[in-house]
Amino acid sequence: MGGNCCRVLLIDDHPLFRLGAAQLIAAQDDFEVIGEAAHCGDGVALAASLKPDLVLMELRIGGGHGLETLTQIVAMDEGGDVIVLTASNSEQDVLSAVRAGAKGYLLKDSQPDEILQKLRLAARGHTVFAEPLMDLLLGVMPDGKPTTPASTACLTTRERQILDLIAGGQSNKHIARELNISDGTVKVHVKNILRKLNLRSRLEAAVWALGPSANTITAEPRSP
Repeated sequence: MGGNCCRVLLIDDHPLFRLGAAQLIAAQDDFEVIGEAAHCGDGVALAASLKPDLVLMELRIGGGHGLETLTQIVAMDEGGDVIVLTASNSEQDVLSAVRAGAKGYLLKDSQPDEILQKLRLAARGHTVFAEPLMDLLLGVMPDGKPTTPASTACLTTRERQILDLIAGGQSNKHIARELNISDGTVKVHVKNILRKLNLRSRLEAAVWALGPSANTITAEPRSP
């Protein structure tokens, strides 16, 4: 992120909403709208060329390819963190976005100030959700079934530390700085955590760690 300004790409097929969102975001000193797309293909292309910090996108975009677009952008090295901003609060859409790697899920009927607050948190590396969705996210696992008690006993001390930071909404870069390790090392640890806990994304790991059935992650001395 250049300076203190968060560079945002908008992907939404509703011109009026896209205009309103662009005006709201551009009016903030700490945000800059660097591109807009009305179609999935254009959105993917712009994410690849513009390298935004955040991608704010509608999941139910025309043609029904929003989830595929999200997945493609998440897979890019510098495609930006994807925040879904949609009118849909369906359980299936929320969980599908989480599984695909979205860093947040916001609702279009939220107050503008709430959306801006969440985007500022996202710009600092936190995961963000509309408040009405938290109960859903904390109570459902990737297969759509209620969570069952699980244990972090299979994790190493370092993995528990990283899971704790993921649960706090920290990005890989923030975790690397916090633990004084490389981004690549963090990615390896995150991959191992997801494999051991049978999860599909770091966002799901955060949801799992914060959930009522997850064991409490206790702070342990940091290993070198």
